Formats: sequence, structure tokens, C-alpha cells
Amino acid sequence: MKYYKLILVLPFIISCQNFKNQRKKEPVARVNDTYLYKDDIKELVSDHTSKEDSVHIIKNYINNWATRQLFIDQAKLNLTEEELGEFDDLVENYRSTLFINAYKNAVINKAINMEITEEDVKTYYDQNLENFILNEELVKLRYLHLPPDYGDIVATQQQLNRFNEEDIDELNGKKAEYLEYSLNDSTWVEFDQVLNKIPILRKQGRVKLLKSGKYTQLRDSTGVFMVKIKDVLWRNQKAPLAYIKPTIRQIILNKRKLELVKKIEKDITRDAVENKQFEVYN
Repeated sequence: MKYYKLILVLPFIISCQNFKNQRKKEPVARVNDTYLYKDDIKELVSDHTSKEDSVHIIKNYINNWATRQLFIDQAKLNLTEEELGEFDDLVENYRSTLFINAYKNAVINKAINMEITEEDVKTYYDQNLENFILNEELVKLRYLHLPPDYGDIVATQQQLNRFNEEDIDELNGKKAEYLEYSLNDSTWVEFDQVLNKIPILRKQGRVKLLKSGKYTQLRDSTGVFMVKIKDVLWRNQKAPLAYIKPTIRQIILNKRKLELVKKIEKDITRDAVENKQFEVYN
């Protein structure tokens, strides 16, 4: 009997508590039956924000909130019951998707094997060579951008061209004198990126520039540009492994994620059936 009385009085207690909580909230704006409370805007400004800026920020927020709420109320008045139902379904589907994706990501981040070895990359590359065809030119190069009054042009040109160990040491030792430089000629880069970085090269034309061993020297008001093309790969050639490696690593990781998601979906359904949480009625 005591439990029965408790059940009867519990809704009343909860209602009183909810009413008490609502009374504690201080409204700052109202649109029809919807209120914006002080608690909703307390995080909009920091203690370091000036009073004038705070007023401006809060006023804009309230006006935007009111406009949004007015549109929502008008939509509810003017849309049909069928349309409102469809939107409710969309909202619920979106909400469910957020929950599902958050859970999947949490499981994946905990369980996935993030280690991708060089052998994994090489194996995938060899098995999918037809998918790694270049659609842009790649180059290996080194270049210098020297000040207009740079006084050691000839020697520097010879060093950049020849590029033996002694030359490399000499060039590296004078980096502070260059406006810009790149002496790492072991990495493949897109030629269009080079043209964006050194626009003056566009005067020469792609065909003229894109030759292995080609040295180009140009001058404008900003100084002297020295460019040495070490090697070239053309469109429709096979992409080198070193260049495509980051992409392959991401592909392998994505494949593992997809496989793990399929396993999660299979396991959660199987477990639900075994635990009689999921049944299909004939």
C-alpha cells in the first residue's frame, strides 16, 4: 500500500520540482510560447569582453534566435500534418544517425589497428598499380631565389647545377642569404605547385621546362631565380610509391574501418538475437 501511495504522489512531486526549476530560470526573451533564458546565453561572452561588445553580441544573438523561432512557428502553422510528420522523421533519423556514428567511432578508435607497415603499403601498391596513374606532371627539383644584388651568382649557379657533396655544404651554409630556397631534390612534387610557388617560370612554358636535368635561370624585380629540374614524371605514367604512400596509408586505414564497422554491425545483431533483445515475428 505504501508503494502504491508513493506511485500516486511521485508525479506530483516531479511536477512541483520541474515547476520550481522553471521558476529559477530567468527569461530574457519570448517568442509565442518559447522562451530564451539567461542560462542559454551566459557562455556567449567572456569576462574579458567589454560591456559594449557584450551588449552587441547578446542583442544579435537574441534577434537571430527570435527570427529563427518565428520562422519555425510560422512553418508549423502553414505546413501540412503530412509535411510536419516527414520533417519529424528526418529529425529523428538524423538524431539516430548521430548516436550510431558516435558509437561506431568510439568502438573503431578503441579497436582499430593503426599500424601500417611498409610491407602493407608495398603490397597494396603492387596489387593495385592500375589505380595509381598520374593525372599531373611530377618533378624533383631544387631552386634558389636570390636577392637582386646577390654578388655570387656564377659560383652559386655552378653549385646548384653540379650539386656534389661540397656544393651541398656550401649552399646549405649560405641559406641565410637566400630569399627562398628548396634543396631537397629527392621528393616528388606536383609541377603545378611549383608554378604557383614560382610564377615567373610560366614564361618558359611547360614543355620547355619539363626536362630531366634542365637548368633555368630567370630574373625580375624581386631577384634571381635558379631552378634545376632533376627528374620528371608525365601524366599517365605510374605514380611512384614514395609519392602515393600517404594516399595508400589512408586507403588501408579506411578499408580497416569499413571491415570493423561490418563486424560491429554483425556482432551487435547476433548478440541481440542470442540475448532475445531482437526477434522477428512470422
